[in-house]
Amino acid sequence: MPHVFVNYRTGDGEQAATTIARDLSHRFGEGLVFRASESIRPGQLYPDELLAGVRRSDALLALIGPGWLDAPDPARPGCRALDDAEDWVRKEILEALSEGTLVVPVLIGRRTERLKAATLPQPLARLAYVQSLRYDHQQASTDLGRIAEVLSELVPGLEEDGAAEPCEHPVGDGGTANTVTGDGDGHIQARDITGGVTSTVIRDAHGPLNTGPAAQHVHQPHLEGEGATYVSGDNKGGVRHRFGERR
Repeated sequence: MPHVFVNYRTGDGEQAATTIARDLSHRFGEGLVFRASESIRPGQLYPDELLAGVRRSDALLALIGPGWLDAPDPARPGCRALDDAEDWVRKEILEALSEGTLVVPVLIGRRTERLKAATLPQPLARLAYVQSLRYDHQQASTDLGRIAEVLSELVPGLEEDGAAEPCEHPVGDGGTANTVTGDGDGHIQARDITGGVTSTVIRDAHGPLNTGPAAQHVHQPHLEGEGATYVSGDNKGGVRHRFGERR
């Protein structure tokens, strides 16, 4: 079975690594995605497991956040972690390259720039010329879909699990459908109704409601009788009515 290795630097891309790894596991199946903090079991030697994980993978995603390039080396003040031959982010990428494994840089966030060969340690300079993808949490759905699509295209045998079969009796979308049989008065549903309905039920309605037989007039003129006149605005000429005989 094909595998995908998620390479990231702690403090720069672990949140994105978690999101991407879980999404890929959901799409391709559990156990096909290697992420160190989740894939290495207690008691196992992490140096051996990391390298073994890279070697059995068909693709390595190198997650590159805004602090990836210049992350400091905790053991050598003033130096970059990437310049240390024992840096695990570096070792995992170089191991993948030496194995001929597909390496795909994934830039995290909108502002993370593409790598430049001049700023990379010489053994990693090749990364500057590799086409990259991008993951931005503000458009996570689109970017995660794109990452999965690219992996499906480039890694033979890596396919998303089949879509779930439609339900025999799908749940409704929340629409309202009222059915009244036999003799009875009308029913008004202002919101959700639980249980049977024997008369007019109104819940959580805001504003005037008329449930009786009379007309309802809300914020509008109401005219009755013969010869009624409604004037809105100035009237400088008066109003005159002339009626013939009543029929």
